[in-house]
Amino acid sequence: MHDTATDALTATFAALADPTRRAILARLAQGDSPVGDLVKPFAISGPAVSRHLRVLENAQLIERKVDAQWRICRLHAPGLQRANDWLSQYRAFWDDSLDRLVEVLEQPDAGPSPTAAPTQADTRTSSTPAPDARSPGRTAGAPATHRAPIHPGRKKP
Repeated sequence: MHDTATDALTATFAALADPTRRAILARLAQGDSPVGDLVKPFAISGPAVSRHLRVLENAQLIERKVDAQWRICRLHAPGLQRANDWLSQYRAFWDDSLDRLVEVLEQPDAGPSPTAAPTQADTRTSSTPAPDARSPGRTAGAPATHRAPIHPGRKKP
């Protein structure tokens, strides 16, 4: 069974999955806005934008208030904070992973020394490519030939 926090997080990410809703949030990050102004940049109807606003409001990412004849929308910070808190645990994972990668890349090269004897791969020339173990009869670097299947009823090009 899902707890309330998980359900709220699911609603948050479902709301953020749509590019129109993300664009609305980006506009609201600049400041509060009447619904009519939010409709203008989109090539969709006013009712469609209202449905997007309802999804954002249900996910607690925005708040709507009535001010006389105006319907004003604003960002709701706690809803966005919930998504940020969940993502922060993965941000720490990626930071640690990237730090480990930097450590590996900054280690002195453990490859063969310049005075080491050449290996078979080093002495091979481009005119004698190595056999390709994945496909008998092919050599490494040789392009694979591929013919598209002929479909019944279709003419050959």
